[in-house]
Amino acid sequence: MRIFYVSSEVVPFAKTGGLADVAGALPKALKNIGHDVRVFMPRYKMVDPDKYELKKILPQIYEGKIPGTDVTVYFFDDPLFFGERDGLYQLQGSDYPDNLERFSAFCRAAIPLLKELNWRPDIIHANDWQSALVIALLKKLYKDDPFFNRTAAVYSIHNMAYLGLFPKEKLLFTGLGWDLFKPSGLEYWGEIALTKAGFIFADVINTVSENYAKEIQTHEYGAGLDGLLRSRSSDVYGIINGLDYEIWNPATDQNIIKRYSPATIFLKSENKIELQRRNKLPENKEVPVIGLVTRLADQKGFDILSDALEEILSHNCQMIILGTGDLKYHKLLTAEQKKYPSKLAVNLGFDAMLAELIYAGADMFMMPSRYEPCGLGQLISFKYGTIPIVRRTGGLADTVGDFDPRVGKGEGFVFEKYSASALAEAVGRAIGVYQQKELWETLQKRVMKLDYSWDASAKKYIGLYLKALKNIGISPL
Repeated sequence: MRIFYVSSEVVPFAKTGGLADVAGALPKALKNIGHDVRVFMPRYKMVDPDKYELKKILPQIYEGKIPGTDVTVYFFDDPLFFGERDGLYQLQGSDYPDNLERFSAFCRAAIPLLKELNWRPDIIHANDWQSALVIALLKKLYKDDPFFNRTAAVYSIHNMAYLGLFPKEKLLFTGLGWDLFKPSGLEYWGEIALTKAGFIFADVINTVSENYAKEIQTHEYGAGLDGLLRSRSSDVYGIINGLDYEIWNPATDQNIIKRYSPATIFLKSENKIELQRRNKLPENKEVPVIGLVTRLADQKGFDILSDALEEILSHNCQMIILGTGDLKYHKLLTAEQKKYPSKLAVNLGFDAMLAELIYAGADMFMMPSRYEPCGLGQLISFKYGTIPIVRRTGGLADTVGDFDPRVGKGEGFVFEKYSASALAEAVGRAIGVYQQKELWETLQKRVMKLDYSWDASAKKYIGLYLKALKNIGISPL
């Protein structure tokens, strides 16, 4: 199958969030199972042609490979819109005012590139609002072009919080006409919502977990588009993101103090001692350590965590937090650290090496999210034998079952009500099980053996692509 994968960010070239991880890993996994995948993304300032051995094949197109793979990447080269800017979407926390023009230019270059290459994809797979226009352009401007009469469109939404909202006066920059400025088109409360280009015109809609696919069809999580998504319910699917175990594996991880596997789980505690030392906490293998690597924001549950902190730290435990976010949480956590210097360590910033040490050295990994489309933290923590404490939402609900010590089932400690008391209760249960050493070790070994590899997810994406082809009347088999 030929797959044209369109994304505004791809690891290792450019990243602001989880989309880049997916876009760097899924094409590689699809290639590994025998499919011809080609990626299309902007060439940002940080994408150095010399560093990545890119070659110019067309006036606005560079070609290269995802490092260490045979996956071809085409880069849209526009110095004004991309090549001379330090950020992907923002500068110093503010969106670029011409983001619609920037990503419209990117999307409008995609389909002509395919024709120039004479490469006919079976699937065009676009991701989030930045590339959603590719699908609308395919279905509107190229609907009668025989070159694309066997091409289906798949649209993945990674987070409904970002709709790509812009003033209606900019509509014509998209390459589409005013006939689409209506509620059944791109109009959204007097503005343009670029994400609707994907939701309306894609043959199949996908998001990053089965539960989130259901949640976005509700008023609470649908961002005002739940009615549209319910009207397309039979075409909405969810596939959990995978993990690249070449990167996330405690048996081979070069960035932790002591490598370990399920058979040598006792070595994990050496990482714990180093984690405590680096965070200036008392070094004690017996004290349970709760880790968080996250954005400090309400979405990630910091409103309820703030209220639960005193009760959680009343236990004989330690908590280590790594992340940045809302200033109010920077101030609150800094104050709490001074109040509990032997129990709480706060690292305001991002440090990839420390993040890996938290996964390897902590006993528990906390994700009290208000909503979480997929979540990678719980999947990484599984591999490192670090037991997740999560709220039952989105991808967390799909991957973490509540542990029942009586029967030994479940992968972590789950709470449902979005409240400080429910979070504190889950932490209390986790600490109670932690004190039962044999039971805890059995749980650790079991979650370390779970398979959330991209190979498994890639096979599900092939099934999704076949559904998309079936929706346009094509039988590829």
